[in-house]
Amino acid sequence: MRIIVTGGNSGVGKETATALAQAGHSVLIAARDMPKAERAAADMGGDVEVAHLDLADLTSVRKFADSVDAVDVLVNNAGVLGLPLSRTADGFESHMGINYLGHFALTCLLGDRITDRVVSVTSMNHMFARMYLDDLNWHTRPYSKWAAYGQSKLALMLFTDELARKGVRAIVVDPGGADTNIARYSTGFLGWSSQLSWLRNFPQSAKDAARSSVMGVTQDLPAGTYLAPVFKQLGKPRVTKPLRKARDPQTARQLWKRSAELTECDWPR
Repeated sequence: MRIIVTGGNSGVGKETATALAQAGHSVLIAARDMPKAERAAADMGGDVEVAHLDLADLTSVRKFADSVDAVDVLVNNAGVLGLPLSRTADGFESHMGINYLGHFALTCLLGDRITDRVVSVTSMNHMFARMYLDDLNWHTRPYSKWAAYGQSKLALMLFTDELARKGVRAIVVDPGGADTNIARYSTGFLGWSSQLSWLRNFPQSAKDAARSSVMGVTQDLPAGTYLAPVFKQLGKPRVTKPLRKARDPQTARQLWKRSAELTECDWPR
């Protein structure tokens, strides 16, 4: 299969891309940092290519999508965590813009070329989030980086649910806890602790965390499947029932409409 992995140059994304390439698939790493992506691809072996994609800039998203002739599976993996209030090139709050809206636009732009499925990576933080459809980008609320991150991951859950209703084989996966560089932009305890070698691979390695994504890509799963490890943290991924708020059809439809307005992208008819 031809598989695109966003953010496939580090962390869980790199381990996902590595496992898929070693299994004989053709992998395209889509990432912002090209030298890092090229080094990652060289380490993987197999059929691996790289291409520039900045999910914080819809112009870059459109340029990347225009360069793709065909793809079987899109893995929406890239993400940021723990950012202070900042905005993308298009004015979106950064967690919402990079983790969700950039992936929403990319998925819609590639919709007529995706032949098999869309796999999106969520987090257990969605369980504690609330969707503010009238203020997705934090213009009126006091800002919380943790709430912003959680809301972006809840949006991916609802996005997957709505894609499934549109007849797309859409899968959402939770890698669980792992020591990766997703906290590289964070300040405070999270940023400090991410630099400690003795916390490496706690509670599991990035390779183990990637199992959810690999299963989401390779197993015969129905649309709307949610894979997560035990207690959403570690262990073998299994099919899990989403929370009601993560599969509410009315909220999902409203979120889709708002996302299409903000990105000027929609699923091809």
